[in-house]
Amino acid sequence: MSWENNVRKVVPYTPGDQPNKAGMIKINTNECPYPPAPGVQKVLAETDISKYRLYPDTTAAPLAKALADYYGVSEKQVFVGVGSDDVISMSFLTFFHGDKPILFPDITYSFYDVWAELYRIPYEMIPLHADFRIHAEDYKRPNGGIIFPNPNAPTGVFEDLSVVEEIIASNPDVVVMVDEAYVDFGGQSALPLLNKYDNLLIVRTFSKSRAMAGMRIGFAIGNEKLIKYLSDVKFSFNSYTMNLPSILCGVEAVRNDAYFKETLRKVIATRERVKKELKELGFTFPDSYTNFIFATHKSRSAKDIYEALKVRDIYVRHFNKPEIDNYLRISIGTDEEMDTVLAFLRDYLK
Repeated sequence: MSWENNVRKVVPYTPGDQPNKAGMIKINTNECPYPPAPGVQKVLAETDISKYRLYPDTTAAPLAKALADYYGVSEKQVFVGVGSDDVISMSFLTFFHGDKPILFPDITYSFYDVWAELYRIPYEMIPLHADFRIHAEDYKRPNGGIIFPNPNAPTGVFEDLSVVEEIIASNPDVVVMVDEAYVDFGGQSALPLLNKYDNLLIVRTFSKSRAMAGMRIGFAIGNEKLIKYLSDVKFSFNSYTMNLPSILCGVEAVRNDAYFKETLRKVIATRERVKKELKELGFTFPDSYTNFIFATHKSRSAKDIYEALKVRDIYVRHFNKPEIDNYLRISIGTDEEMDTVLAFLRDYLK
């Protein structure tokens, strides 16, 4: 059909399985195993429903202010979007507009190449080293922009801030985006570098550490000029992207800092315990600074383990990709969920 000649064709991002079964253990998409902060439920119950007949604040100003206050920056340095996917997508459109290829790791969040293909942005995927690490030297080449997660996904590896700074400092003529979706679980944020480098954009999400994947809240922090350019692109698409419940609930999540930190403490404690037990079962993995573990077994294939778990309604993530097809990404659930997973693995691996 002739009309198909004008269709923009891309290979879409493939998310993890999204089953909905009673009694299942879903540890394949790095969601938080605990509910959002109590204030979130309170604001949903108490908000006057008549407010929903009006358009929401186009700038999500209450949430931007809450985030600015929390992270010690100006409100003009904060951009709010519908999940970090929306924020990164807008950033690709805004900042990656040159003829030179953008750079990102070859083993990383698999949406980056999808956006690059969709927006017709040239790109190069830089191989990670044998230890799944990023080396700054690999990013000292002509490029149109750089993005990488720190800690990385799906590997869980955290790069020291000195590596991050070396990449930023070596590329002053392009925007360097650091995707910090998992930084709350043990890494060090690049936020202290914001005042030093005007080409740095940091992206965060409420989906992991703040337990609000269903609310779709993401944000970026950068200098005022970067955020202004980003906002201009957003408003050329749709001014009303962030809905009112997400704005109100997001503010409450930020305010409930004690609950946030206690949730982090529980996830990290469970992760460290599970690391030890997986090692005893013959698994090896890079040290994780996230809410998941990227593990391979010494004698059993990842695909076989994945399928065996799935039969028992335990869902982990398996990537059918070169170099990582013998790894499983195991999100950290509650202690009870992880005990069930470990008990099954002990029996299965006998």
